[in-house]
Amino acid sequence: MSLDKKWKAILDPRLLICVFLGFSSGLPLFILLTLLQAWLTKSGLSIKSLGLFALVMFPYTWKFLWAPLMDRYSFPLLGRRRGWMALTQILLFFCIGFLGWLDPVTELTMVAILTTVIAFLSSSQDIVVDAFRRELLPDEEQGLGSAIHVNAYRVSGMVPGALSLILADMMSWSGVFWVTAAFMLPGLICTLVISEPKIHGAPPKTIREAVVLPFTEFIGRAGWKSALFILSFIFLYKLGDSLATALATKFYLDLGFTMTQIGVIAKTTGFWASLIGGLLGGIWIIGLGINRALWVFGAVQALAILGFSWMSLEGPNPMLLAAVIGFEAFGVSLGTAAFVAYIATTTDERYTATQFALFTSLAAVPRTFINASAGYIVDQTGWFMFFNLCFILALPGMMLLPKIAPWRQKRHLAQEQ
Repeated sequence: MSLDKKWKAILDPRLLICVFLGFSSGLPLFILLTLLQAWLTKSGLSIKSLGLFALVMFPYTWKFLWAPLMDRYSFPLLGRRRGWMALTQILLFFCIGFLGWLDPVTELTMVAILTTVIAFLSSSQDIVVDAFRRELLPDEEQGLGSAIHVNAYRVSGMVPGALSLILADMMSWSGVFWVTAAFMLPGLICTLVISEPKIHGAPPKTIREAVVLPFTEFIGRAGWKSALFILSFIFLYKLGDSLATALATKFYLDLGFTMTQIGVIAKTTGFWASLIGGLLGGIWIIGLGINRALWVFGAVQALAILGFSWMSLEGPNPMLLAAVIGFEAFGVSLGTAAFVAYIATTTDERYTATQFALFTSLAAVPRTFINASAGYIVDQTGWFMFFNLCFILALPGMMLLPKIAPWRQKRHLAQEQ
């Protein structure tokens, strides 16, 4: 790609849409992960009851089950993608705001129901935002668009994870939740003013088509064998780094780092390294192409795991902690930018919601289930061998690259423009 085309892609105003929608997409998740936990803890909820609230995250893993509805049905005025986005954003605004009116002590069942509804609406918003971004951007901008989306997604966590907690010391919880809910409004305004993306081909006309055609199209594209290679790659590519960070805080504490060191060095360094890695990764993908980015960024992502092995031998060295965490966060963000762009360009525009939701749900399986075994592995092997094993687990996904993303092809599906 020429330098002029690179700058044209980087300055594409459509990327600003990815900022607003990425922020809107991440906000409800971080409300459930941070603000909800703080609210319930302050209300005196027991640790056992608090742990059970992790079950409200269930919709994020199974969102592909209702994704076909978002491919099939559209809204008269806003269209297929904008209609679903506006509906979920409006409902999220009111549900998040009303949540603060409940009393966790006397209305715990209603709190559980409403938080589950928020998780359902949030995962539904994720489905349609991913589909919209895929249809909005050309293939060569998918990497940068995905990186911007992920970074805005992370930044949104600063609202419930910082601002809302500060406000909780100054006002009632009902006020805190309404202020937090108001941060959904910029995304809603964006949804209302942008245009519906154009798609190639006819979308499904019936529910049966919406359920069946995404799978038959994917399998029929290159046959069962190729489909299994792609699904295996999606499952394996992030397996190593996902498992390596499953017990990161426990690892830091075992080495002898203080809570302050973990908070200031690890969390701060990781946050900024992630933002920088995501943005640079998205820009580099424009020149490298998605296929080559998967090779290069995947190698960096895998090598970063060995930093933890090194740190397990060195002990509590604050400078090494900052370097290892920064490099790992940087490498993972690079890999994520290429990986999400790959998933986007693997989908068919007629069934983007269903296929994208299915692929991202599959990618979340290691994080949801395999990571649960991390504690047992560490108990048997120790930290040094555990991280070496994580590095080895990062290799099978890389070994599939010659088949699913050949180096000489910049993109695996679309032709260079």
